Amino acid sequence: MKRTRLTFLALFAALTMILAACGGSGEGSDTTETTDTTEGTGTTEGPTDTTGDTGEVPSWCGPDEIVLGMTDGFGGNSWRLVTTESGRDEAAKCPSVTDFVYADGQGDTQKAISDIQSMVSTGVDALVVFPDAGEAMLPALRSAFEAGVVTVPYRVEAGGTPGEDYDVYVDTDFVQHGRNWGEWILEVLPEGGNVLMLSGPPGNSQGVLEAEGLHEILDPTGLYTFLGEQPFEPTGWDPAVTQQVLTAAIARYDQIDVIVSDFGPSLVGALPEFTNSGRSIPALATSDGNTLGCFWQEVQEDNPDFKLYTVETGNDHVRLAVQWAVALATGGEVPESATHDQPAFENSLTGEPNDVQCEPDLPGDIYLSADIGAEKQAELVDR
Repeated sequence: MKRTRLTFLALFAALTMILAACGGSGEGSDTTETTDTTEGTGTTEGPTDTTGDTGEVPSWCGPDEIVLGMTDGFGGNSWRLVTTESGRDEAAKCPSVTDFVYADGQGDTQKAISDIQSMVSTGVDALVVFPDAGEAMLPALRSAFEAGVVTVPYRVEAGGTPGEDYDVYVDTDFVQHGRNWGEWILEVLPEGGNVLMLSGPPGNSQGVLEAEGLHEILDPTGLYTFLGEQPFEPTGWDPAVTQQVLTAAIARYDQIDVIVSDFGPSLVGALPEFTNSGRSIPALATSDGNTLGCFWQEVQEDNPDFKLYTVETGNDHVRLAVQWAVALATGGEVPESATHDQPAFENSLTGEPNDVQCEPDLPGDIYLSADIGAEKQAELVDR
């Protein structure tokens, strides 16, 4: 249930209408989806928490009925599609969530801000936000919070203070991801080498923190040279842009010994450029994806340097954010932690915790580390 700030909410709604009349994005209706979760439209295949299957109500689901909103700064890849479905799946476990509304900012910061404003003005009770643009999203988050909407950003830091600008930030330990990648690189390239790192939008907190952990491990050795823009080459997590950036780097640098990326599957389209130029594909420390695992299995024998280490790609991070938002809005029990665990998934050197995974009969744009089953993901991406 919303906090009572009715006067502010009325003013906020009026301001939103004025902004729309002055040329704010009119695309919100084109990228907003609504799901009535009381009719069972939320999917339940493969959740970690099986309370949705047994009919038991999870402890984070309170008695007050709410409408839950979810927004992305950029929803234009399969990772976001699966993540959105994961959020919808988690919300469906709580019968108090009567409606689930989603909006895609399409990589446009102003549209992402407008999406939040629109959801607030139309009456969502809680809002889960992937603030791709970082601190540029903070005023919109603060306005939603002050309007009485439970506001939960996750995965990318937007600055601000929990309890003042939003309710809680649900993070994951990206610094540890970087450390894990760095420790693996020490094993693969003990004598050092050239490192190319790619991440999302310029300055995004995920990439910055991952780079921090990576440098913490590699810099003391004095053996590794980081190539390109620092702390990472920005791609916006857009597969098309990623391929452009990587293709340009392959042409520019004669020697790339390891690539670090927090969206591994987006690299697959450009990796053959190494073999086209008579070079082996280098070692890759990244996140998992079916297209990447299958590509590795197809070409690794002809590319002796192509070792692979992945962390779970993190589709289920949204589940913890949904639990927090729903708990605070419905009067449920809040989770014990606001940090999502995202462990290692594949290691071609040791097979621990898994060998490189591939489902060759399913689409490449699925993520085998996600709680939603591979077959269900295949249905989503084939729509």
